[in-house]
Amino acid sequence: MLRERVSPESLSEFLRYLVANGNANAARLPPLTELSQGLGISVASLREQLEVARALGLVEVRPRTGIRRLAYTFRPAVMQSLAYAVAADLATFDDFADLRRHIEAAYWAPAVSALTPEDHEYLFSLVSRAWEKLRGVPVQIPHAEHRELHLSIYRRLGNPFVIGLLEAYWEMYEAVGLAVYTDFSYLEKVWEYHQRMVEMIAMGDIASGYAALDEHMKLLSQRPQVVSKQRFE
Repeated sequence: MLRERVSPESLSEFLRYLVANGNANAARLPPLTELSQGLGISVASLREQLEVARALGLVEVRPRTGIRRLAYTFRPAVMQSLAYAVAADLATFDDFADLRRHIEAAYWAPAVSALTPEDHEYLFSLVSRAWEKLRGVPVQIPHAEHRELHLSIYRRLGNPFVIGLLEAYWEMYEAVGLAVYTDFSYLEKVWEYHQRMVEMIAMGDIASGYAALDEHMKLLSQRPQVVSKQRFE
């Protein structure tokens, strides 16, 4: 098996324990004292390793339920590093945004090919909700719909690394304040492209949908760029 070829030397005792004891999501793990005895390490050392695993999103720790394994997601690991980079230099978000654009472009065809008719209906509902917000009184920014539409297009890939990177992008997009960008004409153009993308997806016209995505991404150049060395909270 491939897993057996991967050297565990870089993993902590606790991470090796998780690897060796299956992948049952939400499975409850033994108490710290029992784990420390079984792993042959002190409770203090185990707590440190557990904190790393929790930061990586591999486990959750709650007072009443104890330690539980979580389904693997790449997002927490990406966010730990990305948050540090952007806090040190906010302009690095633009570099990450460029990576995100290339990821969506590269995976467009397999992603939309995997979508179901039910997925198409859901995407249309997001577009409708967005237009209701933009045409309502008062006007509302359809950021939740924007994020959900892009992520939904790629969720059927079943690739946790693609999804983790895209989820991290949207979390940081919000953190740096781009979710409150309020230029109405810009938002209208964005959702015109979104509507065309969804219509082409539903028609099975992958190439035309990709063309709409590409034009949409080029529109992002009209959005204000992040200012270098600016702090974000």
